[in-house]
This record gives sequence, C-alpha cells and structure tokens, in this order.
Amino acid sequence: MQQRIGTSGTIVGIDRSAEMLRQARRRAESHGWGNVILLQADMVRLDPGTITARIQEIGGAAVSQAALATYSLSLMEDWEGAWATMASLLGPGARVGVVDMQEPLGRARWLAPLARLACALGGSDIQAAPWRAVEEQCTDVVRASARAGHLQIRAGKMVQARTM
Repeated sequence: MQQRIGTSGTIVGIDRSAEMLRQARRRAESHGWGNVILLQADMVRLDPGTITARIQEIGGAAVSQAALATYSLSLMEDWEGAWATMASLLGPGARVGVVDMQEPLGRARWLAPLARLACALGGSDIQAAPWRAVEEQCTDVVRASARAGHLQIRAGKMVQARTM
C-alpha cells in the first residue's frame, strides 16, 4: 500500500488489538513511513463518525479511497456491522479488498475438519464468508482463491455513496 499511495497519501490502520498495532507501529517506524495513522478501535462497536473525527484530528482525510480487511471480518461476531462501518468511511468508487477463509474444496476437502478446528481455536467463523459483501456491493470485482479454496480473496470498487 505504501508504494501505491506514496508520501502524499495517508494509511489508516484500525485494529482492536494493541499488540497488532504495536507491530504495525514498529514496521512503519522502521521504514520511516510518517504517513501511517494507527487507531485502536473495534469496528463493530465504534460509530463511523467517531472514526472519521479521530482520523481528521491527526491529519487524515475524511473520505478514504481504499480499504483492506485481511483475515479479520470472520473474527467478528457482527462482521456485517464492521463491514458497514468500513464501507461508510469510503467514497464512491473507492477500492476495497477482503481476504478470509472457508473450508477447503475439491481434493483438499478432507482437510476441512482441520480447517474448522484451526479457525475455531483462532476465534474465526469459517462459515462467515465476508467476501460476499464485496461481490454484492462492488463493481469490477476480482475473485481469487488459494490453498484449495480455503483462502478467498475479493477486490472491487464500492458502488454506494457514503452514508454518515
């Protein structure tokens, strides 16, 4: 992302885990990325207006042009609410990507019990399928999968305008 936006853009990372944010902060500092804003927040419970205000307080733009959720939405009890919050921060035409998990397919289907166990131990709902939100609310959707379909990747352009 840093290479794509350059020094004139801003990257905002939102995570409820202080440890994940410490790792992200260390990485940003080690690379000298001064345009990274990291916020500790729960996307399920936090009002989008509050997020926008916090981002603006520290110099970020009110409307985001891209969002990426990697292995995170299926960890949330109300992933649809988190998606709605994320989508509300995006302007029309913004790029969005989701990477998450499902049970393996095809010849690797025999690994499904192991995948279910690993996801359950990690607190993830392997049946959530949050990438479907990209398919339903975006255009120009790119679909990909990896590891026998266990990893599902979707990216697209948001259709609906911000609602805040």
